[in-house]
Amino acid sequence: MNSAFVIPAFGPVLPEILLAAGALILVLFGAIRGERPGYGMNIIALALLAVTFVAVLMLPSERVETMGGSFVVDGFAKFMKALTLLASAGGVILSLDYMRREGISRFEYPILIVLSTIGMMMVISANDLIALYLGLELLSLSSYVIAAFDRDNVRSTEAGLKYFVLGALSSGMLLYGASLVYGFTGSVSFPVIASVLQGNVGIGAIVGLVFVSAGIAFKISAVPFHMWTPDVYEGSPTPVTAFFAAAPKMAGMAMATRVFIDAFPGILGQWQQIIVFISIASMALGSFAAIGQRNIKRLMAYSSIGNVGYALIGLATGTVEGIQGVAVYMAIYLAMTLGAFACILSLRRGNVMFDTVDDLSGLSRTHPVIAFCLGMMMFSLAGIPPLAGFFAKFAVFTAAIEADLVALAVIGVVTSVIGAYYYLRIVKVMYFDEPAERYDSMPAGVKLVLALCSIFVVLFGIVPAPLVAAAGAAARSLF
Repeated sequence: MNSAFVIPAFGPVLPEILLAAGALILVLFGAIRGERPGYGMNIIALALLAVTFVAVLMLPSERVETMGGSFVVDGFAKFMKALTLLASAGGVILSLDYMRREGISRFEYPILIVLSTIGMMMVISANDLIALYLGLELLSLSSYVIAAFDRDNVRSTEAGLKYFVLGALSSGMLLYGASLVYGFTGSVSFPVIASVLQGNVGIGAIVGLVFVSAGIAFKISAVPFHMWTPDVYEGSPTPVTAFFAAAPKMAGMAMATRVFIDAFPGILGQWQQIIVFISIASMALGSFAAIGQRNIKRLMAYSSIGNVGYALIGLATGTVEGIQGVAVYMAIYLAMTLGAFACILSLRRGNVMFDTVDDLSGLSRTHPVIAFCLGMMMFSLAGIPPLAGFFAKFAVFTAAIEADLVALAVIGVVTSVIGAYYYLRIVKVMYFDEPAERYDSMPAGVKLVLALCSIFVVLFGIVPAPLVAAAGAAARSLF
């Protein structure tokens, strides 16, 4: 008996199923509970993310395809999904006190975080262009809403609208590129596309690759598709900005890596040129544009653009060492970013949040522990040894040199030196300027995030082996 219908294996999709079922339960719980403020929904969402994290760790490390080949799980997917779940949990924890004090503690927020996390995890495991687009849209639609979550704030609603308009444009570009790739290869499946393009590369497929690259570059806020990032980061509520700077970046870099390595391995020479260009442009803009910024959230936006450029150096190599460098870089970037935003969230006096560099004046004398931790994050972002940020950049620069991309590595070093100026300026303001009034005490959740990130940034230089080994295994699973 020949059956045309095969029941897919749901084991590899268990983390996504858990999150989807949990999101439905959260919606029901929130509808029953109403608009009453409280931590209940957030705690349930955190527990859901923790259970899903354990489920991800239990996934097989060898490559497994399901859902008709459109969904794949391997070591790389496990590694990046784990980082994404940690980033999402950090976004929820950082929002607990902030949302309540700003009067916008509504039950929809943790639900939207969970839904966007499902989209990110789908993107990481997508093995064809349709699954990739579905995951991206779920991620994007949730992100548009949480960017404008403070609906009575003009800057927040403006951020959501800008993100929506430009996001729709990028989705259109990605779809157009995907349709061209499908038209010239006859398939949306990454393995089939790779086999077709192995020996016959037409101009149409190259044009499609360019448009797909443009759509991906928007999602990771790489130059020249970065224009939404500073305005959205500045206008969104600060915990939302922290979430945008962390979680979607993990998924976006994983998506870029899987698309180029899995779908276009035979035309490395073509897409390498694209990645090298946007890497150099991102590093340069991130280094120079942040110098004149006074708003610290805009400064962090340009910092994230620059960091994406450094991570793309590893992808541009197309080697196992390069992808390992990407994985290590993103893990360290996650800790540095959440730690920095935990410090930014501590700049509150009563009902007023402060978010300019000048508001950090003399922080070392009024809040020495916060100043020390933020200074450490800035040194690490600048790539100063022996902190974790130095080893992150060292990993991608070394991979670039081994792949004969010496000029790209040199440009990375130069832009890193330039970018160190605005990181060190923050340290100077905290330690050498006259102190302002004391800020309120840091909430417990923010303290927890800051403590964990600070420990990681310091200890990585002492005990790097576990993360490096995990990143190496993840990279090898792609080849």
